[in-house]
Amino acid sequence: MQTLDFEKSVAELEAKIDELRHLADGERVNIADEIGKLEDKANRQLRHIYSRLTPAQKVQVARHPERPHCLDYVKALVEDFTPLAGDRAFAEDQAIIGGLGRIEDQACVIIGQERGHDTESRIRHNFGMAKPEGYRKAQRLMRLADRFHLPILTFVDTAGAFPGVDAEARGQAEAIARSIETCLAVGVPIITIIIGEGGSGGAIAIATGDRVMMLEHAIYSVISPEGCASILWRSATHAADAAAALRITAQDMLQLGIIDRIIPEPVGGAHRKREEIIAAVGEAINDAFAELSSLDSKTLIAQRQAKYLGMGKKGIS
Repeated sequence: MQTLDFEKSVAELEAKIDELRHLADGERVNIADEIGKLEDKANRQLRHIYSRLTPAQKVQVARHPERPHCLDYVKALVEDFTPLAGDRAFAEDQAIIGGLGRIEDQACVIIGQERGHDTESRIRHNFGMAKPEGYRKAQRLMRLADRFHLPILTFVDTAGAFPGVDAEARGQAEAIARSIETCLAVGVPIITIIIGEGGSGGAIAIATGDRVMMLEHAIYSVISPEGCASILWRSATHAADAAAALRITAQDMLQLGIIDRIIPEPVGGAHRKREEIIAAVGEAINDAFAELSSLDSKTLIAQRQAKYLGMGKKGIS
């Protein structure tokens, strides 16, 4: 497992534990007590570190390459997933995954940003950075869900929309704006989970939901800390200062009223216990489905629009 720079002390203990286990296997020596003590010490250090993460450190955790991505949640939580491709106008964008499936017998439309896990899949999914056709595909799927009265589930994990010239030429800003407009207009429940990095308009294009939840160490921001630092300080070396100033953590988002719930992560982050965090996300989704299922279309639309029109009125005390 890839360790982060602030986890160095824990990584050293874990390396020593692995060495002792290897020694015990080879020499048939019982050193279980020593291994147990080291494991307890490593767990204590990990809890201490993760109880006081800075915003900049949370950025690192949110971007950890072994963190579960959209397709990991889909494969584990969604039954009978049927992918739906293309925007019916230009192309298929694999940065955004979409399709039909069932979660606990609840049929729904699933839309999510997929980053990929290795070089090949990251290139195929464009590192989760969608082009206009990706957002137009999302709009198409949202309208499909509205037509057949299916709730919508979205997984957000992107550094932002693709900033290339070709994307701008095909109307990137318009596609994002239309996607937000579609979120606000459909008469079915929209549940959003920010599982990693929620970057700029590329995230909010599919995150304008009735219930928005964030994993404990995920981040949500109008701009990346590096981008903000480059603008304000003329240097990306001030990214840590920018991360603190931007208030990008789940705790900040909950306090500001931007999100509705924080989903706790295992000690050490979602990448350390993938099955545990996926199960927790599944429970949170089921809770949100149950909470919203009794609301009719008019009520959903009215409450959703009021929610987003009211943002910015609640400040940090």
